[in-house]
Amino acid sequence: MTPDQCRAARGLANISQEELAKAARVGLSTVRNFEAGRSVPVANNLAAMVKAIEDAGVILIPENGGGAGVRLRKGGQDGAG
Repeated sequence: MTPDQCRAARGLANISQEELAKAARVGLSTVRNFEAGRSVPVANNLAAMVKAIEDAGVILIPENGGGAGVRLRKGGQDGAG
């Protein structure tokens, strides 16, 4: 996940930095510094942030020649539909 993807994912999921930090069980400064490009979280914190974003219903699209991106899961947060 890139800092841009993190910001976009939060926007799609309508969650704040504080809500992401709480859901991922990381410090608010971890989220803020990552999104600002000041630091990259340690692997387990980044994985927890990715899981929290995915649990909120957002799919992270990897860089595949067209640029990394995000998509809201069809059918809402439970993946149905």
